[in-house]
Amino acid sequence: MSDTKAPTVTVPKRDPHAQDLEVVPLRNYGRWIAAAAALLALVGLIGSLAKNDNLHWDVVGHYLFADLIFDGLATTLWLTAAAMALGLGLGTLIAVMRLSSSPVLYGLATAFVWFFRGTPLLVQIIFWGYAAALYQYVKVGVPFTDITFFQAETNSLLTPAIAALLALGLNEAAYASEIVRAGIQSVDPGQTEAAHSLGMRPALTMRRIVLPQAMRVIIPPMGNETINMLKMTALVSVISAHDLMSNIQDVYAQNYQVIPMLVVASLWYLALVTLLSVPQAWLERRYGRGTTRAGYVSPFRRMLGGAVERIGKNSKEESR
Repeated sequence: MSDTKAPTVTVPKRDPHAQDLEVVPLRNYGRWIAAAAALLALVGLIGSLAKNDNLHWDVVGHYLFADLIFDGLATTLWLTAAAMALGLGLGTLIAVMRLSSSPVLYGLATAFVWFFRGTPLLVQIIFWGYAAALYQYVKVGVPFTDITFFQAETNSLLTPAIAALLALGLNEAAYASEIVRAGIQSVDPGQTEAAHSLGMRPALTMRRIVLPQAMRVIIPPMGNETINMLKMTALVSVISAHDLMSNIQDVYAQNYQVIPMLVVASLWYLALVTLLSVPQAWLERRYGRGTTRAGYVSPFRRMLGGAVERIGKNSKEESR
């Protein structure tokens, strides 16, 4: 029997000065040059706008916090919240109908999505605003008979605000239904089968098991839809719904200061969108836990390209 020698493993000697070596990050000179050029262009644009006498900044300052503007803001916020509530509630129902095994429910839901996604929102707003030209009275009764339970003039029911709400809400329901349907389909079918095996009814399974898990997919795009809805309310100015844009148009129709008044509207829309972006980002991070990449780095740190880490490291070494 031959003797076999175990292979010898040579352990490299550790350099005693290795811990004193400083790790130098990669220098992204191209990134800093591009950032400097972009900032320079931005500063030039802001300076040009600030010195432009045609903007009439005195007019902007006068109407920026006017009572008429705040009245329009209240209507804009009310329309946004109500239209999103209507769209999300009806959209969830339509999504469930599209996933139903009943061909009638599936056909009705598909036709609804096809119609409201296939026609422009502006056309729908104008249609609801002038619905009295099609039906002078709104009647509720038994079809094909003279029995009527309720009757009222269309103009008295469909005020510009209500017409705007119906147009925005029904249009949003078509888009929200697709988002909710995608969220429901993202849930593992085994979850539904397990709930049914425990004796849970389909409606209870959908409400307690499927929808809570589907929120991870539904919430982020619905946040974007809310921001988009806020801006889409400007379209209801065509029927004078007394929103922010409607009041802005009423003002510049009298003083002919179109550009300054549009600047006022833009500033307020930017402020509202910025405020809505904060909870949207928080909801995306919350419902994206376990699926997003680890080690989230804020945009501020990415912009500085590691400068924050280097400053913190140097401060720790000085403290020692």
